[in-house]
Amino acid sequence: MRTATLFFCFLLVSRFAAADEGECSPEVADKAWGKCAACHSLEEGNSSMLGPNLHGVIGRKSGSLPGYVYSPAMKASDITFSVEQLDAFIASPQDVVPKTRMPFSGLKNPKDRAAVICKIKAS
Repeated sequence: MRTATLFFCFLLVSRFAAADEGECSPEVADKAWGKCAACHSLEEGNSSMLGPNLHGVIGRKSGSLPGYVYSPAMKASDITFSVEQLDAFIASPQDVVPKTRMPFSGLKNPKDRAAVICKIKAS
């Protein structure tokens, strides 16, 4: 019985690992990132666009990228962007940081958000 339980756990973990890899495929990530690319860059060293450069945003404190002029709300939010925090922000920027200047209603699809985060992590 124990062997069967371990095998089931292995299958379950393998299934979720495969789903994560699918969400992080370059094609899926590039398509999801397209909604962000109009305002944000991921290239290290690139200047910010309409929105700040997101290279290295995971682990970065909100409102802290040198040279970008953030809204007072973003500067005061005191967020350090973890994967979970970034997921919540991408889902609904105005709910996470009320009065942010980001003119985007958010990505409602969790798979799209996972793909965007994957693309950000890979940058």
